[in-house]
Amino acid sequence: MQLLRDSNIEPQIIEYIKNPPSIVELKRISRLLGLDPSEWIRKTEKDYKNNNLKDIKDSEKIFSLMSKYPKLIERPIVIYNEQAVIGRPPENVLELK
Repeated sequence: MQLLRDSNIEPQIIEYIKNPPSIVELKRISRLLGLDPSEWIRKTEKDYKNNNLKDIKDSEKIFSLMSKYPKLIERPIVIYNEQAVIGRPPENVLELK
Protein backbone atom coordinates (compact mmCIF):
# COMPACT_ATOMS: atom_id res chain seq x y z
CA MET A 1 0.00 0.00 0.00
CA GLN A 2 2.77 2.40 0.89
CA LEU A 3 4.58 1.77 -2.41
CA LEU A 4 1.39 2.79 -4.21
CA ARG A 5 0.92 5.88 -2.12
CA ASP A 6 4.57 6.83 -2.60
CA SER A 7 3.84 6.70 -6.35
CA ASN A 8 0.82 9.01 -5.88
CA ILE A 9 -1.65 6.19 -6.46
CA GLU A 10 -4.44 6.00 -3.93
CA PRO A 11 -5.81 2.48 -4.11
CA GLN A 12 -9.47 1.60 -4.06
CA ILE A 13 -9.86 -1.44 -1.84
CA ILE A 14 -12.35 -4.01 -3.08
CA GLU A 15 -13.64 -6.48 -0.53
CA TYR A 16 -13.74 -9.41 -2.92
CA ILE A 17 -15.21 -11.83 -0.34
CA LYS A 18 -18.21 -9.58 0.38
CA ASN A 19 -18.55 -8.54 -3.28
CA PRO A 20 -17.02 -11.19 -5.54
CA PRO A 21 -16.16 -9.97 -9.03
CA SER A 22 -18.40 -11.06 -11.84
CA ILE A 23 -17.16 -13.34 -14.59
CA VAL A 24 -17.08 -10.31 -16.90
CA GLU A 25 -14.88 -8.42 -14.42
CA LEU A 26 -12.61 -11.44 -13.96
CA LYS A 27 -12.15 -11.63 -17.73
CA ARG A 28 -11.27 -7.93 -17.81
CA ILE A 29 -8.73 -8.41 -15.02
CA SER A 30 -7.25 -11.40 -16.83
CA ARG A 31 -6.88 -9.31 -20.00
CA LEU A 32 -5.25 -6.45 -18.08
CA LEU A 33 -2.88 -8.84 -16.33
CA GLY A 34 -2.08 -10.52 -19.65
CA LEU A 35 -2.54 -13.87 -17.93
CA ASP A 36 -4.76 -16.89 -18.38
CA PRO A 37 -6.93 -17.38 -15.27
CA SER A 38 -5.03 -20.57 -14.46
CA GLU A 39 -1.95 -18.36 -13.95
CA TRP A 40 -3.49 -16.18 -11.24
CA ILE A 41 -5.43 -18.65 -9.20
CA ARG A 42 -4.38 -19.66 -5.70
CA LYS A 43 -3.45 -23.31 -5.96
CA THR A 44 -3.09 -23.83 -2.21
CA GLU A 45 -6.70 -22.92 -1.40
CA LYS A 46 -9.05 -25.64 -0.21
CA ASP A 47 -11.56 -24.67 -2.91
CA TYR A 48 -8.89 -25.33 -5.56
CA LYS A 49 -8.35 -28.85 -4.28
CA ASN A 50 -12.05 -29.55 -3.60
CA ASN A 51 -13.00 -28.60 -7.16
CA ASN A 52 -10.12 -30.48 -8.83
CA LEU A 53 -9.01 -27.32 -10.58
CA LYS A 54 -5.66 -28.88 -11.38
CA ASP A 55 -7.44 -30.91 -14.05
CA ILE A 56 -9.56 -28.06 -15.46
CA LYS A 57 -8.15 -26.38 -18.57
CA ASP A 58 -11.30 -24.51 -19.68
CA SER A 59 -10.88 -20.80 -18.87
CA GLU A 60 -14.65 -20.27 -18.75
CA LYS A 61 -14.98 -22.91 -16.03
CA ILE A 62 -12.07 -21.39 -14.09
CA PHE A 63 -13.62 -17.90 -14.27
CA SER A 64 -16.91 -19.35 -13.06
CA LEU A 65 -15.26 -21.04 -10.09
CA MET A 66 -13.23 -17.91 -9.25
CA SER A 67 -16.45 -15.92 -9.12
CA LYS A 68 -18.18 -18.57 -7.02
CA TYR A 69 -15.17 -19.11 -4.71
CA PRO A 70 -13.39 -15.72 -4.56
CA LYS A 71 -10.69 -17.01 -2.20
CA LEU A 72 -9.26 -18.65 -5.32
CA ILE A 73 -8.32 -15.24 -6.73
CA GLU A 74 -4.64 -14.35 -6.31
CA ARG A 75 -4.26 -11.14 -4.38
CA PRO A 76 -3.66 -8.35 -4.15
CA ILE A 77 -4.34 -7.29 -7.71
CA VAL A 78 -3.68 -3.65 -8.45
CA ILE A 79 -5.33 -1.99 -11.45
CA TYR A 80 -4.26 1.48 -12.57
CA ASN A 81 -4.63 3.24 -15.93
CA GLU A 82 -5.92 0.07 -17.61
CA GLN A 83 -2.90 -1.89 -16.42
CA ALA A 84 -2.91 -4.61 -13.78
CA VAL A 85 -0.29 -6.41 -11.73
CA ILE A 86 -0.36 -8.94 -8.95
CA GLY A 87 1.12 -7.24 -5.90
CA ARG A 88 3.33 -10.15 -4.90
CA PRO A 89 6.08 -9.32 -4.49
CA PRO A 90 5.02 -5.78 -3.53
CA GLU A 91 7.59 -4.25 -5.90
CA ASN A 92 5.42 -5.40 -8.82
CA VAL A 93 3.26 -2.30 -8.28
CA LEU A 94 6.19 -0.17 -9.45
CA GLU A 95 5.50 -1.46 -12.99
CA LEU A 96 2.30 0.60 -13.08
CA LYS A 97 2.55 3.95 -14.82
